[in-house]
Amino acid sequence: ILPDLEELLPPLSGEQLAALEKDILQNGCYAPIIVNEDLVVVDGHNRQQICTRHDLPYKMAVFAFDDLLEAKQWALDTQKGRRNLEKWELGKIALKLKPDIEARARANMSAGGGDQKSEGAKSGLATLPNPIPPIDTRKELAESVGLGERTMGKVMQIDEHAPAAVKEALDKKELSVNQGYQITRQVQDLPEDEQGQAALDLVELEKAKKEIREKDAEIDRQSKIAGVFCKAYEK
Repeated sequence: ILPDLEELLPPLSGEQLAALEKDILQNGCYAPIIVNEDLVVVDGHNRQQICTRHDLPYKMAVFAFDDLLEAKQWALDTQKGRRNLEKWELGKIALKLKPDIEARARANMSAGGGDQKSEGAKSGLATLPNPIPPIDTRKELAESVGLGERTMGKVMQIDEHAPAAVKEALDKKELSVNQGYQITRQVQDLPEDEQGQAALDLVELEKAKKEIREKDAEIDRQSKIAGVFCKAYEK
């Protein structure tokens, strides 16, 4: 078990985990646990843990990956379709991939530039420009989880600058990424010791607005239903 892979995706809720455990106890672990060539679990951590806890047999399918980043990307692409992940959750997953993406970018630049320099020195010719373009980290992160670049940029700004109240509200799905970003911008020029309370007040304001919108929508829905009944009654 590799923590980088085990903790890549948000944990299942207690209800989801209980449902999965009930299914495995009744029907067995019919889907194989996906592992890499070193037998590190890539996908199926929860199933593997449930089977181990109850001493149940399970099968493994060995997949070959070029590196850890490719394994993480595969696990993400596989699980993304099974879970209803919010933009903030996807953005947080992308940030976990950032060190691997940056490491690959450095390796690509080194491989692209190193050989040219040595060849240029041998031939006495000027070193040619590196043919491998520098990797746009934000773009790579956005593409890795299927977000737009602007949204990914907002997630990065929130992660770096937002007070805890904003991140907690996003984790609880009480704010959208755009709302969290706007609040972060509004409080960033305040003294540091005032930012936390100001952010909390703005979060509560957004939650109150959301509640009013939901009530208005419900009133509108009920009005439409009443209108249909009135027309039916008149006929």
